[in-house]
Amino acid sequence: MPVVHWIPVKAVFLDRDGVIVENRPAYIKSWDDVEFLPGSLDALRRLAASPYAVVIVTNQSAVGRGIVSLEQAESIHRRIVAEIVRQGGRIDASYLCPHSPLDGCSCRKPAPGLLLQAAKDLGLDLPHSYLVGDALSDLQAAQAAGVRGFLVLTGRGAAQAALGGLSPETGNSVVADLSEAVARILLH
Repeated sequence: MPVVHWIPVKAVFLDRDGVIVENRPAYIKSWDDVEFLPGSLDALRRLAASPYAVVIVTNQSAVGRGIVSLEQAESIHRRIVAEIVRQGGRIDASYLCPHSPLDGCSCRKPAPGLLLQAAKDLGLDLPHSYLVGDALSDLQAAQAAGVRGFLVLTGRGAAQAALGGLSPETGNSVVADLSEAVARILLH
């Protein structure tokens, strides 16, 4: 009987709002609010050609705050993923936290729950994976899950970077946008 060795998959986790699409201060409440960030679809096409699993991990507190229903949020999200695929990208899985910040759940970033669930579901190699986000909470989730993080300066990223708290010891990097993050990831 042959011995089968299981090889974990490396992943690139992507926050959605502020990384792939514009982050809206009043939340994305309909498809009309969705605007892809410049270069994000091209970056996703390049990532699709890589061996990395591509996983979206997104906090959608508009659901927990009662601004949109879970069904509305999931419908918008499915359309975003469908457009990414239509444009030549690939999304292997998506994880959405619908809770408000006050709910104290284990899935809302900065908690690592979404990343850990994806790792369990997909057999991911977290120490050799990356997360690209536009908030310090994204990087905190990455660090808690043992994933290297990139903070993009799109979305809330520039304001978040100005808050500080990014030290070289955390293994996190600051980049202009998703395109630069993907370029750096693909160099490794």
